[in-house]
Amino acid sequence: MDWASLAGLALAVIAVLSGQALEGGHLDSLIQPAAFVIVVIGTMGAVLLQSGTQTFLRGARMLRWIFVPPEDKTIGLAQQITIWSATARREGLLSLERYVESVQDAFTVKGLRLIVDGIDPYKIREILDVDISTYERRERQAVRIWEAAGGYAPTIGILGAVLGLIQVMENLTEPSKLGGGIAVAFVATVYGVGLANLVFLPIANKLKSLVADEVRRREMLTDVFCSVANGDNARIIEERILAYR
Repeated sequence: MDWASLAGLALAVIAVLSGQALEGGHLDSLIQPAAFVIVVIGTMGAVLLQSGTQTFLRGARMLRWIFVPPEDKTIGLAQQITIWSATARREGLLSLERYVESVQDAFTVKGLRLIVDGIDPYKIREILDVDISTYERRERQAVRIWEAAGGYAPTIGILGAVLGLIQVMENLTEPSKLGGGIAVAFVATVYGVGLANLVFLPIANKLKSLVADEVRRREMLTDVFCSVANGDNARIIEERILAYR
């Protein structure tokens, strides 16, 4: 669990609610279902239209990384790589086949199989670099749904404000109905700007950082696989791993 993310979100919400209370406003005045529907559902619809179903769903699934980020397995991976390197130098590249079935990561399995198959190191790098580029492009497209949400939400909040003002203008002769329309108008703007800057954009930036970490891990593995295929000394391979930390 990433407690910093949880604390950051809680702090942002508390800041808004505390500011409302300090200004003498009622907290329940910020609860406007109509404004919520306009901003949140409208924003998600715009993002879905832009990104397409598969990218939208992939980006939504990535949301869990905000509070439960992927485990950093660098230390354990370094230990495994040392074993692979020593085994390959002692028993030959074909001996690495015994480790393939015990590895869960698809990228690592692919690299090991390329080594076992006797592929030239330059070809291994070329194949894995294409794999990394494809992964990075796909994941960054998914992350962009949150960036897009951060861009659309304030504008849709303004749209909600306009709709609220239309309601006000239609009921000028009925003062009892003016308050609701004005509340929707202002709260929709609060929802749009608040969600964009306190939720959507921070989520996008954190996910971009996590994707970059995974890309760096795969680049490290690519260097390592090429070194193992070349028969490099275990010390050289260890230095390559340390350079990525």
